[in-house]
Amino acid sequence: MGKRRVKSEEAVRLVIRELTEDVRNFVREAPGDVTDEEVLDFIDGRVLGRLPVVQAAAVADTVFCRTRRELSVLQPLADDPRVTEIMVNGKDSVFVERDGTLERTDVRFETTEELEDVIRRVAAKVHREVNELSPILDARLLDGSRVNAVYKNIALDGPALTIRRFPKTAITMEDLIRWGSITREAADFLIMLVGAAYNIFISGGTSSGKTTFLNALSNFIPACERIVTIEDSAELQIMGIENLVRLECRGSNVQGKGEVTIRQLIRSSLRMRPNRIIVGEVRGEEVLDMIQAMNTGHAGSLSTGHGNSPRGMLYRIEAMFLQAADFPIDAIRRQITEGIDIMVHLGRLPGGGRSVLEIAEITGMQDGEIGLHTLFERRSEEGLRRTGRLMNREKLRIGGIVDPGSAPGMTVGSMAGMTDGAAPGGEEVSNVE
Repeated sequence: MGKRRVKSEEAVRLVIRELTEDVRNFVREAPGDVTDEEVLDFIDGRVLGRLPVVQAAAVADTVFCRTRRELSVLQPLADDPRVTEIMVNGKDSVFVERDGTLERTDVRFETTEELEDVIRRVAAKVHREVNELSPILDARLLDGSRVNAVYKNIALDGPALTIRRFPKTAITMEDLIRWGSITREAADFLIMLVGAAYNIFISGGTSSGKTTFLNALSNFIPACERIVTIEDSAELQIMGIENLVRLECRGSNVQGKGEVTIRQLIRSSLRMRPNRIIVGEVRGEEVLDMIQAMNTGHAGSLSTGHGNSPRGMLYRIEAMFLQAADFPIDAIRRQITEGIDIMVHLGRLPGGGRSVLEIAEITGMQDGEIGLHTLFERRSEEGLRRTGRLMNREKLRIGGIVDPGSAPGMTVGSMAGMTDGAAPGGEEVSNVE
């Protein structure tokens, strides 16, 4: 028998539509629970006689996902480990970020109602509702993925759904070094600062890798400390810390009650006797409480925020601070300089990769402005290079830690276990200051 001709796209869509309805009727009319295997057999029995083999398998997968998978036609994208973000802009437009690059897919929903069903199922999984009265969903799924959905009454081109997926295993600093996101020298420098309890703030644009970098740094906190993490949606995967409390915000219910904000969690964390507080991201008034925590004995605290540069991030912190309290700008800047020691700025490179662009030290007030001293800077032709030496070394002295930039050829790894300024072999390092 000769090969059957490939059917047109419109004909295939018609088959998918009819077969989807047949499967739903089959499941509905079955006397008991229907297994996935029974559904697959049913689909195969219907599709193989109607389509050539080259199309039958793809159609069977599509129909199975539509009828048996929570994310419908998005499920194969969600199962692809190379896909880190799924963006749905109405029923006919689905984009993904795959291997760091945005691309449009040929995935589409049959109707707007089908897309709405997916959004409602996702909302139900986290005990939330999405409808015209409550048109925005911002939540975390059980697998850690972060979901945002906007209903059709405020999304002009149809419902919008964004799913940000995170790797099942945490990305380590070694991974970032291997991928070229940071150099070994810069990584050793930051690891040293984490061990010495410097307060570090990570800035960058959307999807620049802030949370990933924060997680990688957090894993160098001494295991003997008590840590409290505070996040809007829990994403951090901190390992090696036994005395760990993880807190997550909660939105209000349909009656507008029950909301728990980052500000409330930060204030509550201060009564938990933490050594360090890690705030996943600051977006508003909670920055005041975060800075206060950094200024009240919680050395080594970490946080992130959206900013275009270290200087731009500082301006944003000032603006967010003013949302919480009407303080004089000089007082706000002094609070910031007392609270934050180091700024790490991340960005996306032209090829889609993420990289540390700058590491800068806050050096106090200079002519009414917050002083910034660049320590590492990425230059296109040279990559990330050290451009300055750390000026504030008090915490290094207290911890008896030697800055690798002060002793040529030394790394943090070679100084493991060193205290009181002793170099390998017991020699005294004279240039720690």
